[in-house]
Amino acid sequence: MRMRDAVGTSPLVITVNSIAAPATRADTVEALDRAVVGPFIGAAILGAWDGRRLAGKVPGPSLQRIFALMLLAVAAFMLIDAAV
Repeated sequence: MRMRDAVGTSPLVITVNSIAAPATRADTVEALDRAVVGPFIGAAILGAWDGRRLAGKVPGPSLQRIFALMLLAVAAFMLIDAAV
């Protein structure tokens, strides 16, 4: 998959998961806190839209660097969170 396609489609997959996960667990949870779930779904939808739009404007190698830096940042935050 080209990097430009990955940038736009990965947030789309997150959006689908954000919507599907609560729907499949609706019978096991009495009530979902929409104030918590809603912003995550909204951010995923906006991220998919922005990612697809920006992927057409940024060269592929730059997208790869940005993506790698984002992955490193997330890994660092997870490591810090696990250590604390």
